[in-house]
Amino acid sequence: MAKQETLRKQELPTHVRVSIGSAIGIGLLEGKLDAFPSTAYLMTYKAGKCIANCGFCPQAKSSLSKSDLLSRVSWPAFSIQAVVKQIENAFRTGKIGRVCIQALNYQTVFDEIVVIVKSIKKQVDIPISVSCQPINKGNMEKLAQAGVNRIGIGIDAATKEIFDKIKGPKTNGPYRWQEQFKLLEETIDVFGSENISIHLIIGLGETEKQATQFIQKCVDSAVLPVLFAFTPIKGTKLSEKTQPPIASYRRIQLVRYLIVNKLIRFEEIKFNKTGNIIGLDIDNEKKYQIIETGIPFQTTGCPSCNRPFYNEKPSGPIYNYPRTLSKDEINLVKKQLGTLIKKQKIGKKKN
Repeated sequence: MAKQETLRKQELPTHVRVSIGSAIGIGLLEGKLDAFPSTAYLMTYKAGKCIANCGFCPQAKSSLSKSDLLSRVSWPAFSIQAVVKQIENAFRTGKIGRVCIQALNYQTVFDEIVVIVKSIKKQVDIPISVSCQPINKGNMEKLAQAGVNRIGIGIDAATKEIFDKIKGPKTNGPYRWQEQFKLLEETIDVFGSENISIHLIIGLGETEKQATQFIQKCVDSAVLPVLFAFTPIKGTKLSEKTQPPIASYRRIQLVRYLIVNKLIRFEEIKFNKTGNIIGLDIDNEKKYQIIETGIPFQTTGCPSCNRPFYNEKPSGPIYNYPRTLSKDEINLVKKQLGTLIKKQKIGKKKN
């Protein structure tokens, strides 16, 4: 037993990865930022890669991508002590409002997250989210006891068929569609549904109708659906796949906002034969007011999350705006929404 405990301690982390934007934002590196990260984004540090094999992820076990990549962002490693010090300074001066830890899947990962969380909480009482796979209820309880207050779960695919193909059994990965939802229920038992986000990647082959059904399912379960735009990364299985059409992404963003805020339901949305959104049963003036705010088109996630340029280059096209939109950007969004911005009136109809 003593030998096993010694081995476990030796495996505990001394370093953690930090997104390049966060590293600049909290003062670990020097550089210019097009948008300041309002959350400090960390990632567990491991010599190898994840045991999962998600087709879109640079950290997948079969990926040929660089080991310091997640999406299109590089994540250099720093000592935990140095990172904690800068997080404390950044939080106390109001530069950031949260820490979000991205967790790879490997045997000791939950013990390592606990070390990172406790190291931060010892110095500063900042809200901490963890984006991970809820391997079991016991692991979720460990995170809650350490001081994590919110969990993000990457289900990612809108349908079982896409899930199986992108990150499930057809990829030789460990995840199973039905098990994910069972584990989601266990995570809700620990954290409460109001403290859970479900990640949905748009552009994996789903229709807008399927994405909207998934969003409604999340809201009906009282968990928050969070949108990402698929981003092709060199070295991944899906490196040749293109990003979703921006017009399609905008329609889904708008519908997500309306469903999350209980302004519309899936049954009140009209789709064409190919599953594209063509009508919304909502007061036109209310719809225009919402679009004019630009809020539906900003980054979705935990409180204080803005995830700058995670899915896009600063030069655009911008899928998730990391800040308030300018008037010109709102006008561009209107053009991207196309006919959905026009006046319409549809009856409530089951689809």
